[in-house]
Amino acid sequence: MELTKESIQNLRQDYRSAQLAEADVDQNPVAQFGHWFKEALEAQLYEPNVMTLATADLSGKPTARILLLKGFDDNGFVFYTNYASNKGRQLEENPQAAMVFFWAELERQVRIEGTITKVSAEESTAYFHSRPKGSQIGAKASPQSAVIPDREVLENRVEELTSAYADKEVPRPEHWGGYILKPSHIEFWQGRSSRLHDRITYTQENGVWNINRLAP
Repeated sequence: MELTKESIQNLRQDYRSAQLAEADVDQNPVAQFGHWFKEALEAQLYEPNVMTLATADLSGKPTARILLLKGFDDNGFVFYTNYASNKGRQLEENPQAAMVFFWAELERQVRIEGTITKVSAEESTAYFHSRPKGSQIGAKASPQSAVIPDREVLENRVEELTSAYADKEVPRPEHWGGYILKPSHIEFWQGRSSRLHDRITYTQENGVWNINRLAP
């Protein structure tokens, strides 16, 4: 297939698998997310906890990357990373973020916006030690987002740490841990035919979630 401007412009899919009405959604957006997440699991989608996390520095310059959701409840949505990474530095400067989940097979998207805080050190440590040991070593070895001369430097560091902790527990690095995004706005998007998609939003005001429909 020849790649042209026209061939890209003509890429389209007519969504017809489901619909979303105000009467169908839970009054609690986190519960509604749970319903959709369960359906994504039951559909056996590949890594349904994959999400895009968008952050911005103090100047407003945005950055986005793919991460994995590691938990959620009424308190918020949890993920883990290196606090000294680019995203960690941006969240230190500007503790606002947005998450996007896209489940293509279900023709669904969820957008979540809110404020970010760190989870407790105890929670971070518990999750760190639940990970495969190789992942623990990797987190300790990698100066995430820093310039390194070549991959060999990283692989040598991993080899050193693997040997050092062969028969003992890997301590959680102080620069590594969890964040929780407390939502103030959540949108559920269901693809519909002719681009007339369903968009149901929840916006929190004074502790109350207001539900509205947006034009596609």
